Amino acid sequence: MARSENALIELWPEGAPFAAGGADEDRPALTPYPVAGAKSAVIVCPGGGYGVRAAHEGEPIARWLNGIGIAAFVLRYRVAPYKHPSPLLDAQRAIRYVRLHAAEYGIDPQKIGILGFSAGGHLAASAATLHEAGRPDADDPAERQSSRPNAAVLCYPVISMGPDGHAGSRANLLGPEPEAALIERLSAELQVTPDTPPAFLWHTSDDDVVPVENALLFASALRRAGVPFDLHVYEKGPHGMGLAEGDPHVSTWTAVCGEWLKRIGF
Repeated sequence: MARSENALIELWPEGAPFAAGGADEDRPALTPYPVAGAKSAVIVCPGGGYGVRAAHEGEPIARWLNGIGIAAFVLRYRVAPYKHPSPLLDAQRAIRYVRLHAAEYGIDPQKIGILGFSAGGHLAASAATLHEAGRPDADDPAERQSSRPNAAVLCYPVISMGPDGHAGSRANLLGPEPEAALIERLSAELQVTPDTPPAFLWHTSDDDVVPVENALLFASALRRAGVPFDLHVYEKGPHGMGLAEGDPHVSTWTAVCGEWLKRIGF
């Protein structure tokens, strides 16, 4: 393993696009959690309404992934006052970076997934639906890489920027009065195509912060596009459960997700 664990990786060492300063919050970065023998990797996007990044949806998730033999990278993406497209650019850059450096971690560049919770789930879903091919003529070698993830894991995700979504996430990401075209563009259920990668989704049916309709809308769009997916809706549980270790029912999501990742070759 050529790279050491937890050595913070700045995604744009010379400064990120649209950066408003030089503080940590202006500098998107990855914290790597490599694991010996891993052939796949997952980029983790903590939730927090595009206003903060929840710690319990970062490192603990990376440690769980390590425990099932998958390398993990926790993404420090930009949040408010940053707005679209900054967070999406950060996620796309993270995928490109890991793909570019896959050999250094011993992983397959075509086994790079993205996982997100809540607003981080929206970011992961956006990366899965708004991906771009690399530019072969780019001076920056990272920009020559595709930003398409090979799998998406969406945990109680914000999906829509419409009425079924989460008002706080929308305001932080798009501003107080976004144009209709921007709302449509960032409503991930409207951007699914047959080239969207396979997805695993879980939600709780009584989530009173991000309605379960978000996961259902995305799953329905995947079905229409012929994209494989696993959808799991638990009866009860508050928003923001993370690993859900205190709930013996909901906590089974990690075992089921692990089996799904294994099924698709991760």
